[in-house]
Amino acid sequence: MIRQTKKLVRLMAAAGVFAFATMSTAQAATTTIRLGHVGEPGSLMEATANEFAKRVNAKLGDKAKVETYGSSQLGNDTEMLRKLKLGTIDMALPSTVMSSVDPVFALFEMPFLIKDHAHMAKVQHNEYIVGKMTEAAKKNGYVLLALWENGFRNITNNVRPIRTPEDLKGIKLRTPSGEWRVKMFKSYGASPTPLPYSETFVALQTGAVDGQENPLAQIYPAHFYEVQKYLTLSHHVYTPVSLVSGASWKRLPEDVRKTIREVGLEMQPVALEYGAKMDEDLLGKLKEKGMEVNTIDQVAFEKASKPIYDEFEKTVPDGKKMIEVIESLKQ
Repeated sequence: MIRQTKKLVRLMAAAGVFAFATMSTAQAATTTIRLGHVGEPGSLMEATANEFAKRVNAKLGDKAKVETYGSSQLGNDTEMLRKLKLGTIDMALPSTVMSSVDPVFALFEMPFLIKDHAHMAKVQHNEYIVGKMTEAAKKNGYVLLALWENGFRNITNNVRPIRTPEDLKGIKLRTPSGEWRVKMFKSYGASPTPLPYSETFVALQTGAVDGQENPLAQIYPAHFYEVQKYLTLSHHVYTPVSLVSGASWKRLPEDVRKTIREVGLEMQPVALEYGAKMDEDLLGKLKEKGMEVNTIDQVAFEKASKPIYDEFEKTVPDGKKMIEVIESLKQ
């Protein structure tokens, strides 16, 4: 009886090892693709990234799985770009920081360039503009897969309502690290202070800065209304997010890359739709939270923006042509 019991234990152990080995082999066959972004829970970035992952994973089955990491879990935008080059993460959703990767991406730093979501949809499908962006990304070691929505940016602060550029004078304003955003707000008279998005709430709370500028889909999820009084619907810049990969892209099987590309492009109109809906919904919520809302004198801001356009056209290769192409798509 004892011998039979020992034999049964050995057989069960062997079966367990076999089952574990089989499970491990099956798990190893599924490639994990890590996608990072800085968006907080409830943000447009989170919604778009999660929908993208859902659609990709449904098509890939056991071949690969996209996992999303928001709230700067994989680092801020600059850190994630570095990790993409090293191949330690697979995809990211950088926004303004792309203007520091290559001057071509500073195109989307030009104030009041994008009219509305319908205009941006045309830009997304323009071969010249997309070609310039794709080429610039490739030259710098990245793979541009799609241009998604981050949205029209608006100004919040604790000093005064912003109606003209003069109202920005002396205001310490948190901006992303892109040099063109800093130049723009300096030209308006503000004191721009580049900070990672993840550090913005504390900077506002402690008074290290007076205000910041972001799309509503970033302002609300980050609870900036808790530490900001005035919301100016400036729509001064439209910023897309770039779905990009890096060193690990070539390691993925060709059919997996094809699916990711297809779904990335498929998500472009979805992201625009999400963004438009969020702008509508979140404005009401921010008013309910007690923020004082106003609009700007756009003519005054556009006049004050001319030096930025002049510098862009002079210093960025094909800068003038890119602006002309985008302007032509407003019709």
